[in-house]
Amino acid sequence: MARDHEHEHHHGHHHAPASFGRAFAIGIALNATFILAEVAAGFFADSVALLADAGHNLSDVLGLALAWAGAVMATRPRSDRFTYGLKKAPILAALFNAILLLVAIGAILLEGVRRLFHPEPANGSVVMAVAAIGILVNGITAWLFASGRKHDLNIRGAYLHMAADAGVSLGVVFAGALILFTGLEWIDPAVSIVVALVILWGTFDLLKQSTGMSLAGVPRGISLIEVDRSLSAIEGVEALHDLHIWPMSTTENAMTVHLVVPRQEARRAVLAEARKLLHERYRLEHVTIQIDDLTGEECVDC
Repeated sequence: MARDHEHEHHHGHHHAPASFGRAFAIGIALNATFILAEVAAGFFADSVALLADAGHNLSDVLGLALAWAGAVMATRPRSDRFTYGLKKAPILAALFNAILLLVAIGAILLEGVRRLFHPEPANGSVVMAVAAIGILVNGITAWLFASGRKHDLNIRGAYLHMAADAGVSLGVVFAGALILFTGLEWIDPAVSIVVALVILWGTFDLLKQSTGMSLAGVPRGISLIEVDRSLSAIEGVEALHDLHIWPMSTTENAMTVHLVVPRQEARRAVLAEARKLLHERYRLEHVTIQIDDLTGEECVDC
C-alpha cells in the first residue's frame, strides 16, 4: 500500500571543533624538552618520583600527538567511502589517550611499590627544583587547552593529561620537601603512588566516556527518554518510533526518528517545531526526521 513519507535533513555546523593546532605544537615542544631535563635530573638525584613523572610526561607527549592527529583527521572532507568524513577520529584518539594513561599509571604504581619496599636515597633539593619547573610547563600546556575541555572530549583528554602532570609535579615537590626535612626515603615512592591513584580516578571517566562514544552510545547530557517525551508532546504527533541518537564526533551529535503524524496538513508545522526543539533544547544539528501516517508496527517499509 502506498504511503506518503516526508523527510527532513537538517545539518548544522555550529559546534565544529575549534582549532588547537598551535596549542598542540607548543605543548609537545615544551613537554618533550622538559622530559629530557627530567630524566637526566632523575638519574642524578636517584628519584623514582622524577623518573615516574618523566615517564608520564612521555605518555602525555604521545597522547598530545594522538589528539592532534585526531583533530586534524576530523577536518578532512567526506568521501564516497567515509560519508561523514573522519569525524570519529578524535573519539578514537580520546580512547587511545585513556588507555595510554592507564599504561603509564600502571608503570608508576609498579615502580613506586618496588621502591617503597626498597627505598633509595634521593636528592630532595634537585627533585623539588625540577618538579617546580614541571608545574610551570604542564600548567601552561593545560591552560592552552582549558577553553575546549567542556565541549570536546578529545581536547578534554589532552587537558586532563596536562592537568594530571601538573598534579604529579606538585606531588613531587611535596615529596622533595618532606625528604629534606625528615630524611625519610620512602616518602618519594609513596607520593608517586598516591598521585598515580588520583590520576587513575580521573582517567576512568575519560575511558568510560570515550568507550561509550566509540560504541555510538547516547551522548552524555542527552536523555533519550526526555527527547522522546518532548517530540511526542508536539501537537499533531500521535506517536514516534526508531529514535536513535549517537555522537558523530567529540563535538557533534546526530539523530534520526520517525514521527507518526496522521494529519497531512499538520506535517510542515510539526517538522518546523521538531527541528527548533532539537536545536534549542538538545543542541542536535545533524537530524533526520521522517513523517509517517502509521504506527511503527504497521509501517512495514520504514
